[in-house]
Amino acid sequence: MYIIKPSFEILDNIDGENILKKIEKIGRVCYKSEEKITESSAKIFIKKIIESGHESVIEHEKITVRVICDRGVSHEIVRHRIASYSQESTRYCNYSSDKFDNQLTFIKPCFWEESSNEYKKWKEQMLGIEKSYNELISCGATPQEARSILPNSLKTEIVITMNLREWRHFFKLRTSKRAHPQMREIAIPMLEGFKKIIPIIFDDIAF
Repeated sequence: MYIIKPSFEILDNIDGENILKKIEKIGRVCYKSEEKITESSAKIFIKKIIESGHESVIEHEKITVRVICDRGVSHEIVRHRIASYSQESTRYCNYSSDKFDNQLTFIKPCFWEESSNEYKKWKEQMLGIEKSYNELISCGATPQEARSILPNSLKTEIVITMNLREWRHFFKLRTSKRAHPQMREIAIPMLEGFKKIIPIIFDDIAF
């Protein structure tokens, strides 16, 4: 059994400054103010359209991210409608095979210390599930049949593509203090990463 922490990887090679310039060029069509474009006008223009709520303009750009999280978190992620998803399939992945070292991988709960009774009980249950899963496969069950006993803590990989407006919506919901702790565990570092590579677009989102 493997126990890992969640992580993410931005799959696009992003030039934040060029993205802003492209969005400005697109956005100024609405006002027919293309003549106001300068080398430094993009940041000011985009900040104003975000402040005014004219966020449809930033839908023209997208970002793709690979997220490693638990199944419970992935169920919340896919509730965001305006996005494309490709996710590791428990129907076709046989975790009892050599490809997966004959082991299940689980995401470590961030809300329990390893020394706590809660964590020890959780780990005990995960070991039992792994044993039962492998036994089901050995008995002739297919992966899609054996997956019926897999828990929310199972590690999954999901590739997410959203336009910038939907990413803003995602981060506003998923980094808030009302969000699930394991969702915040992945969403907050992701937002911080987005802020570093794309100026202005995400700067106003606090957590």
